[in-house]
Amino acid sequence: QVQLQESGPGLVKPSQTLSLTCAVSGDSVTATYYYYSWIRQAPGRGLEWLGAISFGGSASDSPSLGSRSTISSDTSKKQITLQLTSATPEDTATYYCARGRANLLFDSWGKGTRVTVSS
Repeated sequence: QVQLQESGPGLVKPSQTLSLTCAVSGDSVTATYYYYSWIRQAPGRGLEWLGAISFGGSASDSPSLGSRSTISSDTSKKQITLQLTSATPEDTATYYCARGRANLLFDSWGKGTRVTVSS
């Protein structure tokens, strides 16, 4: 059994940093062959993959966000963190954490957390 729980501020001001945390629990969740992705869905749009990381440190980022996004992992806390700088209203979306293997075929999803970027 594995559980993924996203958390973070529901409202972010434009130009500020959007920071979200995915807490994972269950058996072998920190095994290095698991990769944890951040995925978002803006209103009226499809799913957008933001990047992935393992607790072993291997990471892959989507080129769509470039240097604005940073994904990190903390083995002791069993947490995956997403930081998105210079937030704009177009970053308003529901953000999901999902687990997969190296092929990024997801076997578990969090319920998602809604983030609104607005002044």
